[in-house]
Amino acid sequence: MISHENALQEVLNLSSNFGSEEVHLSDCLGRVLAEPIHADRDFPPFDRATKDGIAINFVGIQSTNQNFPVSGMAQAGSPQQHLLDVSQCIEVMTGAMVPKNADTVIMYEHLEEEDNGFSLRESVKKGQNIHYKASDVAQGEVLLQEGVQISEAEIGVLASVGKSKIQVKKLPKVAVISTGNELVDVEETPAPHQIRKSNVHTLQALLKRLQIPSDCFHFIDDPSILKDKLGEILKNYDVMLLSGGVSKGKFDFLPQTFDALGVEKIFHMVRQRPGKPFWFGQHKKSNTTIFSFPGNPVSTFVSYHVYFKPWLNKTLGMASPQFDVFLKEPTENTTDLTLFIGVGVDWVNGKLMAKRISTTGSGDLMALSKADGFICLKPDEMVGAEQLVPFIPARNRIS
Repeated sequence: MISHENALQEVLNLSSNFGSEEVHLSDCLGRVLAEPIHADRDFPPFDRATKDGIAINFVGIQSTNQNFPVSGMAQAGSPQQHLLDVSQCIEVMTGAMVPKNADTVIMYEHLEEEDNGFSLRESVKKGQNIHYKASDVAQGEVLLQEGVQISEAEIGVLASVGKSKIQVKKLPKVAVISTGNELVDVEETPAPHQIRKSNVHTLQALLKRLQIPSDCFHFIDDPSILKDKLGEILKNYDVMLLSGGVSKGKFDFLPQTFDALGVEKIFHMVRQRPGKPFWFGQHKKSNTTIFSFPGNPVSTFVSYHVYFKPWLNKTLGMASPQFDVFLKEPTENTTDLTLFIGVGVDWVNGKLMAKRISTTGSGDLMALSKADGFICLKPDEMVGAEQLVPFIPARNRIS
């Protein structure tokens, strides 16, 4: 049996590279850049007014109550105008090009409007209220580095430089697979000895959050069927996420099926709870990575966050964020296993505090629905109240 730390390292050692693909701007949210993004022009591309008001040449100021007749109007989106007489002004709107021969913008609130122009009500500083050309970014400068995950903010940057199509890291093609004779579809009414499928739907939803489409399969506990069906899937998918069939039961046929298919076992059984029977390996011929999780819902859910997400982040060239939270009450691990304990978290006096969720075990879906994530306790570790402990987030509001 392998430790959790060693198991995670083995998983990360098997990260892959699926290349890149071109997607449209409208489809790139959440994806990872596979190219650097350069400024195609200066930003801003011209000296622009940052206030509605008038543009003047500072040398034209003679007194604080001086009147500046209006000689024109500069609107955002219109060609640049020219201030010919420094004793006059041109009205400008926010975002407009500052007129030639003008070097200062005075907002309307600091002016007195008169019949023939505007007079000053406030002192003026040369160059005020102007956003100067290239003061943000010069043409050719790198705006976004390869490996950046595209959020709403990056969408704006890509649009501003005219990138309608973007090279992003290609996502793996994933098969989500459940096994077991006891499982029936959601639409069915289960017999007393049956339960409805839930793990595959959970895994597909988790993948969807990451913009990863997946195909769903279910196979009964039959060695010949498993070998035939999984053999076909190996040929067509980059990743297999399975739940069930890897424990020590008489009908847990997956380990022997993987052996028969020539899948290399990296490890089976991890010194952790939940998720102890986790099986991990790779089919080198097809370059398919296999995460075979235990069938209990919490085991599958935890193992996905603890192992698959860090593997995917490394595959896409991203660092996995590290989180710590403060415990509301002392928590002790008296076992020789690494424990992942479901908690709810809240901000209390500027601290992210975690409180343990009551649960009946790794099949408790109701407790899982209440958990914001999981704290990680090492074997024989005692963590006191108000002390920090590693945290694996499982909710959008945290992760």
